[in-house]
Amino acid sequence: MTDYCTAAPGHSFHGPYHDTEYGFPLRDEATLFERLVLEINQAGLSWLTILKKAGAFHAAYDGFDVDRVAAYGEAERARLLSDAGIIRNRLKVDAAIANATRVQALRESHGGFSAWLEAHHPLPKDAWVKLFKSTGFRFVGGEIVGELLMSTGYLPGAHVESCPVFKKIAALDPPWMRRSSS
Repeated sequence: MTDYCTAAPGHSFHGPYHDTEYGFPLRDEATLFERLVLEINQAGLSWLTILKKAGAFHAAYDGFDVDRVAAYGEAERARLLSDAGIIRNRLKVDAAIANATRVQALRESHGGFSAWLEAHHPLPKDAWVKLFKSTGFRFVGGEIVGELLMSTGYLPGAHVESCPVFKKIAALDPPWMRRSSS
């Protein structure tokens, strides 16, 4: 199997994602929530499918505005389940809506999603999975949490050290490269 840093460059979808998003540290709530929703929807499918549908997801989920998604009721759920531009899976749609309410709760407890991540960093992947589940997030198994955290700079492994993007990310001081202060 070829690593992502070898396979992605030059690909019309994987290339831009690899070069400008994957592994870059994120702090913006809507962008973190978007990545969580996309990772959940990737389960059982290829990442290419998700990348091709990313624009439709953005539109369907109101730009991943956490407050709007958290307020979705049956009409919005039905709209999402009938939207051929996204993945129409009830468990995944329900998880997105429920997880928006979890992100709202993190504002109260920690000041936001990124502050919650920072407050618990560093953790190994299995501890992150337990934390996500104990916090009430839905549809957050090992692969989803691992990819979410690797793709947002909280776990290592997004790029090999010889990849030119690795140096760009290192210059941004991603959380996984920081030493623990505890």
